[in-house]
Amino acid sequence: MARVTDETTPGSAAVKPRRARPPRGLAQKLGSIILAFEAIVVGLAGLTIFGLKALGPDIEPWWGIVGGAVVGVAMLVAAGLMGSRAGIVMGWILQVIVLLSAILVPAILLVVIVFGGMWAYAMIVGGRADRAARAAGSATRPADPAAHSSTDPAGNDRE
Repeated sequence: MARVTDETTPGSAAVKPRRARPPRGLAQKLGSIILAFEAIVVGLAGLTIFGLKALGPDIEPWWGIVGGAVVGVAMLVAAGLMGSRAGIVMGWILQVIVLLSAILVPAILLVVIVFGGMWAYAMIVGGRADRAARAAGSATRPADPAAHSSTDPAGNDRE
């Protein structure tokens, strides 16, 4: 079967292989899942604040929807950034923001307990598991892979 692209064609740009993404740790995987689902719940909490007119008489109720949407989108952004330290810090800040929103509607405290508890558990225990996995991986990885290979640099088998 013929290849779709011919790399030997004159004038064709060489396609560079994509750089491999480092494997994601347990804290990053769990954190992004938790934030994604919590974003949905926070959006619905914004609708609840709107429906109950919990912002007070001086503030228009639709700001509850805007606030829920902004925090929900910020959670999705933090879930996407979980590969970096910024995503984890942003996730903790968003957990505090959701906790503070329980002042407006005390029922949101249930969301804080459930999702905040899962977030804290994922970051603490997942981080501990990631550190243990890195320590175990670096202890079993040889310092010079060529020294432990069964082939020489030319590719011939050593015996």
